[in-house]
Amino acid sequence: MNVTFVSYEVTPFAKIGGLADVAGALPKYLNDKVNEISVIMPFHKIVEENIKKYDLPLEKIAENLYPISHSFKYPFSIFKSYLPDTKIPIYFIKNENLFSTEDVYEYPNKDHQTSYFSDCVISFIKDFLPDTNIIHINDWQTSLIPVYLKNNYRDNEILSKIATVLTIHNLGYQGIFPPEILSIAGLPGYLYNIDALEFFGQINFLKGGILFSDVINTVSKTYAEEIQTDEYGYKLDGVLKVRNNDLYGILNGIDYEHFNPETDKLIPYNFNKDNVENKYKNKLYLQEKLNLPKNKNIPLISFIGRIVEQKGIDLISELLNYLTLLNLQIVILGTGEKHYEELLLKYQNKYPDKLSINIKFDLELAQLIYAGSDMFMMPSKYEPCGLGQMYAMRYGTIPIVRYTGGLADTVKEASCENKHGTGFGFYDYISSNLLIEILKAIHVYNRDKDCWNALIANAMSENFSWNKSAEEYIFIYKRALSKKHI
Repeated sequence: MNVTFVSYEVTPFAKIGGLADVAGALPKYLNDKVNEISVIMPFHKIVEENIKKYDLPLEKIAENLYPISHSFKYPFSIFKSYLPDTKIPIYFIKNENLFSTEDVYEYPNKDHQTSYFSDCVISFIKDFLPDTNIIHINDWQTSLIPVYLKNNYRDNEILSKIATVLTIHNLGYQGIFPPEILSIAGLPGYLYNIDALEFFGQINFLKGGILFSDVINTVSKTYAEEIQTDEYGYKLDGVLKVRNNDLYGILNGIDYEHFNPETDKLIPYNFNKDNVENKYKNKLYLQEKLNLPKNKNIPLISFIGRIVEQKGIDLISELLNYLTLLNLQIVILGTGEKHYEELLLKYQNKYPDKLSINIKFDLELAQLIYAGSDMFMMPSKYEPCGLGQMYAMRYGTIPIVRYTGGLADTVKEASCENKHGTGFGFYDYISSNLLIEILKAIHVYNRDKDCWNALIANAMSENFSWNKSAEEYIFIYKRALSKKHI
């Protein structure tokens, strides 16, 4: 089985969100389970910067190539590198016209860029990776690939044999554009109908991926169920119900080689579940770094993520006036909606000894926060999988979450009676519910150290490595291939 994995972002070449971590790690765990695996992504401007930053190899292997169907007959080049510390090749599709900005996702004509990229991927695979059996695509940016394959190239001897698997990392982002994109992309006009890509008078790329991929999966089992409901389906719940027999939930993993408190070079003091004293040294170091009063015993609660309502930042903001009355510290790291960024910074100015608001993207600081915090807030409105809670538990930081999507699948409710569980959670999306769970966690932290230490040990003993998930991906790859032979 030969797999080609296609993603718009891949760690460490370009990282905006969790997809980059998945794309940078999952192929490594699939590598010994398939014959060959390759990765393809766009050559964003940030890619070249990161290749230099991390001293990674890069070579041009082809130029003056063209998409097959797309009306934009711009030539593209192919560059090649490798996922760090592996022999897995990653290919970059480069075109100065369409990948000329610093942003990974904020190109002004995203419909032009993503449709061109999708057709270029197919063109490259046909001529350079013709033994590909599976194309594994991710999110709406690559969702036109199965649409091209099953319409434009269904009679092509090489391309017609390829099966497709679509992973939906976040159904809230779908790629919705005017109908004219069909002719620009070189796709047949008959796709503009309700049983294909038409979506309330527009074209929906993700809908095309859902309908034309052989198998679909989301990044947790609970989220696979949730998106088939009106509340979480973003008007695609009916389409997903139609594909229910081909829809799977596979929990994301984390790279245990990279996220390892025993060996992590980004934290000053390494530790493990049997000796967590160094965790508190990291806490003191973090407090000093962020100009918070150094105090090993004060509860330190953190949030790392996009500062948007999906992540529950509205609930957190509602509670800050009250939380700052308590004996605790709160650290927030991320970027997002300006309204919330400005609001959080106002709170920091008002309570500088209680709050540290860091409006930026900083991998090193993130690792230190995971290692040095006592608790980690993730009260998401919805959460397809979530990686933050897994990183937190790996570093002995107890999550406080809303039980939705992958959060419900990964965090086990704490019980001091039998010292079971790994965190605290609630269901109804109300700020008072989040407050109750924070107060419960603080109470255990301050009053029952035996229970708290047991929760730390439980959390650090959880296994969220990619090994199990990789086996599940092999299963759905085989399922997708079997459909090609029906």
